Amino acid sequence: MIKLGRDIMLDTPQYAGKYVGNTLSCVNCHTDAGRMAGSAPLWAAYVNYPAYSSKNKKVNTFEERIQGCFRFSQNGKAPPLGSKTLVALQSYSYWLAKGLPTDEKVAGRGYPDLAAPALPPNYARGKAVYEARCAVCHTASGAGRYVDGKTVFPPLWGDKSFNWGAGMGSYKNAAKFIYANMPYGQSYSLTPQQAWDVAYFMDAHERPQDPRWKGSVAATRAAFHDSKFSLYGETINGKVLGDIGPPKNH
Repeated sequence: MIKLGRDIMLDTPQYAGKYVGNTLSCVNCHTDAGRMAGSAPLWAAYVNYPAYSSKNKKVNTFEERIQGCFRFSQNGKAPPLGSKTLVALQSYSYWLAKGLPTDEKVAGRGYPDLAAPALPPNYARGKAVYEARCAVCHTASGAGRYVDGKTVFPPLWGDKSFNWGAGMGSYKNAAKFIYANMPYGQSYSLTPQQAWDVAYFMDAHERPQDPRWKGSVAATRAAFHDSKFSLYGETINGKVLGDIGPPKNH
């Protein structure tokens, strides 16, 4: 089970494909197979659950938290509680977390805090950072790179990326991840301002609909995206982001 959990982390479409609706894998947001400090490592998360989530306004078990990853970041559907997929991921996380104390905020958990930017995040500056530092891996169109049908570098927007309900849909959250982890293998090489700007640029593109769709962009934003760090429902380059109709079934 531990090995299967690691396999799912590294190639989610192959090992948990029936629950996946895009070409991302868990490792794209939890780098080094979920082991890297400052990249939302599984070992630090495991020992902090059950925990309250403002996203669904209830205390979540670790399995329930993983269900959310499949629904939003994988743009798919939640594996049933007790399913082989969730048991494998939980087993792998437990194995990584052995020896850590519970009910404490372990150093390295989540993404590191990032100070507010000196300047408001900006699309044009973000585009310049993206073209200079990100496009070589993720392509100019943000579509990612593939070899023999396998994702090498993930898509950052578009139909094959995470949906509007994912945590990366908050450009604050995305900026923290980018600053600490990107470009890949060059952690902390961007300035904080560059991280904010390029996160804003990334999130200023269309992606799959939030599965919690309320029938309109305005209603969905009011219910789930009432934050200055969400661009859902905002007009960017003449287009209302999220105005793509109801979510597609997977």
